[in-house]
Parts: sequence; structure tokens; C-alpha cells
Amino acid sequence: MTYDAGAGAPPPPSLLVTGIAELVTTEPGAGSIGVLADAAFVVERGRVAWVGPAADAPVADQVQDVGGRAVVPGFVDSHSHLVFAGDRSAEFAARMAGEPYAAGGIRTTVAATRAATDEQLTVNVARHVSEMRRQGTTTLEVKSGYGLTVLDEARALAIARQFTAETTFLGAHVVPPEYADDPGGYVDLVTGPMLEAAAPHASWIDVFCETGAFDADQAREILFAGKGKGLRGRLHANQLGEGPGVQLACDLGLLAVDHCTYLSGSDVSALRDSGTVATLLPGVEFSTRQPYPDARGLLDAGVTVALASDCNPGSCYTSSMSLCIALAVREMRMTPAEALWSATAGGAAALGRDDVGRLAVGKRADYVVLDAPSFVHLAYRPGVPLVADVTY
Repeated sequence: MTYDAGAGAPPPPSLLVTGIAELVTTEPGAGSIGVLADAAFVVERGRVAWVGPAADAPVADQVQDVGGRAVVPGFVDSHSHLVFAGDRSAEFAARMAGEPYAAGGIRTTVAATRAATDEQLTVNVARHVSEMRRQGTTTLEVKSGYGLTVLDEARALAIARQFTAETTFLGAHVVPPEYADDPGGYVDLVTGPMLEAAAPHASWIDVFCETGAFDADQAREILFAGKGKGLRGRLHANQLGEGPGVQLACDLGLLAVDHCTYLSGSDVSALRDSGTVATLLPGVEFSTRQPYPDARGLLDAGVTVALASDCNPGSCYTSSMSLCIALAVREMRMTPAEALWSATAGGAAALGRDDVGRLAVGKRADYVVLDAPSFVHLAYRPGVPLVADVTY
């Protein structure tokens, strides 16, 4: 919602949202989610202007009575891969039959994505973004990474930028087949012509730092090249086994490092001491039958944790942040409050955003009305479509 004060037109009407059985503000800090009973809030020019007891609510131009439902901040999904073509359901079925997960399946999607037209890719992204919105996601990040040529990475980001400002250049997803015998040459391509073409459409740069993808030295080189183009760094790390990626992210002061499935004690300490957000993606473990990350251990150690979907056609084809919350509670021993904070304010922290993920004065009025009296139902009733209304 925008308002041009110099246009001479009256301001848009204010909105009172009331009849809220339970309002989650996620104020104050991590894990403490600021629940208000019998609450209301006022929206002006797309921002929260007042929050408090419904009995004390000021007069507004319009009223939205949610009828005794719960209201939570819109979900902030800080990790997704939506620019792709093709289907990998056969790969999923094979994993469920006992075949192990490996990063090589990415190349299957690369071939399909390269063959797709811009229109086909745009329609597919639009469909998935709409799906996310209907389920309560109001802020999302989208990566490239399924083109792996100069042209295909640039067009993937240009398409993604139509849907979000949080776009990430992931040319360093895997080494494509044509560079199988020359991974150094591919790193040169990523840090040179590909970065040059991608940077105008991206806010972030990412690397899959994992066995079978890119090592720590390659990741560092790529991240530094991106920084030189004004792109902030993030990292996929420690998904398939212990490795140097998490330590690298902390040493470089990255805002977030994603997956964090296999961590050593020194990794956990580095996350705590650096303030780097550990973004956990429980849908991946659900879809690959890998062990879940130790969210309980991270939280108890004082690490900031975010939850994200990692929506992609291979290792995790879900766009549901509600599912991720339920998995985090059931499988990673997070409390419902911790999981909701991580899916809202935690995701915002992973993106360096202070305007979303919270319902507080001055923040964006991105909110979700649940068809339930309490946010706890997001984990208490897994798989049930509880999102009654989304505003963003």
C-alpha cells in the first residue's frame, strides 16, 4: 500500500482489526512472541499504527472483525527455489523406496529449466507464489540456481524479481555437466560474466558449500566477488554432513547460513558468537529422510533460528510454512512459540529486515487470520488449512 502525500488526494482509510482472541506480535525478542488476548490493532498507510486491548481501540474509518480468531504476523520464507521447470516426483518415490539423497538430482532440473521459455518459468513462479500467499507467506526470498549459464541465471533472477525484492544469485548451486572436468573454470564463470549479468537483478549471493558442490575456498571466492558487486552473502552448508560451511559463514559475518543439519560443537559456538542466523529447513528432512537439525540444542545454546520452506522440485517440494512449523515442533523439539517466532521474526532476521515478521507500531501490516482461537493450532492441527485470510 502506498500513499503520495503530495498528490492532493486524501489518505487511504484507516483500518481497525478487532475481535482478535489472540494476537501474536512477536515482540519482544527471540522465542518470546508477545501474545495479547482480546486484542486489536490499527492499520494506516499499510503500517501498524496502534496495538492494544480491543476495549481501548481508537476509532478508525473501517473495521475488520475477525470473530474470535487468532492473528499472527505473515510468514517470512527466507529460502526458496521457485524458478524451475520439470518434475522430480520419480526421484522422490525412489528415495521413499530406500535410495539415498544426493545433490546430483539438481542437474535434472537444470536441463528442464534451460529448455523452458521465459513465459513457462514466469507462470510457474506465479503459481507457486500464489500458493505461498494463500498459506500465509507474505515475504519471500527466491533463488536462481537451475540455469547455470550466464543467460539462464540472469533470466531466472529477472523473473524472480517480478515477485520479490529478496532475490538471490545461486550460480554456485552445482557444477554443470559441461564443466565437470573444469570446476575452476566454472568458478571463474560464476565470479565473472555470470555475476556481471546476474547482479542487476539480485540482492544476495549464495553458494552450496557441500561435498559434491563447492568447497570452502571456492565459496569464499564467490562470496567475495558478489560482495564486490554489492550483493550480500548467504550460504547453504552442512546439509549432507559436517563440513566447513557453517564456520565460513560465521567467519565472514553472513546474516544467515541455511540447512545446518550436521553441526559440531564448534559450529554451534560460532553461530552463537557471530550472531549468524541458523535457517533450518525441516521440510527437507521430511522429504529426504535425513536426520533433522538439532533446533533444541541451537536454541538452548543461544543461537538465533529461522524456519524456511526451501520449496524446490527435488529435496523439498512444499510451500507450506505451517507444515514447517508443525515439523519443527514435532521433530525438532521447538515449542509452538519458538517455531512461530522463527517462521516470522526469525525469517526477517535472516533477510536483514526489521519491517516484517512483527505486528508492532511502524511495522508493515502483513498479517494472517487463522481459523483457530490460538496460534498453537498451527502445530496442534498439522495438515489442516487454518489460514482464513491474508493481508500484505
